[in-house]
Amino acid sequence: MGKQILSSDRVPPAVGPYSQAVRAGDFIFCSGMLGISPETGKVPEDDFEAEVRQVLDNLTALLEDCGTGLSGIVKTTVFMADLSNFAAFNAIYASYFETEPPARSTFQVAGLPLGAQIEVEAIVLA
Repeated sequence: MGKQILSSDRVPPAVGPYSQAVRAGDFIFCSGMLGISPETGKVPEDDFEAEVRQVLDNLTALLEDCGTGLSGIVKTTVFMADLSNFAAFNAIYASYFETEPPARSTFQVAGLPLGAQIEVEAIVLA
């Protein structure tokens, strides 16, 4: 079984030496996505809800360009700078996964790249 490097021109490039996504067998492993706007190249400042939407929009675009979509996600891992935003995150997340949401883990972390407040990675059935 080999691996195939995947990417999308519709989302900002990786901010380090890693691939946006890798297909291995029947799965696609998506690196952590930040809420970087493709238009500005920046994370929304002081607007957690806008940042969450941008993260999930970026993930949607990446998966579409990989030939799948959010419905193929089997597991997400969410990294948050402040878990006091958990309820706000859940409300937005639920609107992207209205039926059969994937399994999920959520962690509070000390910091994220570019001062982001949230990062989401995914494992997807290809």
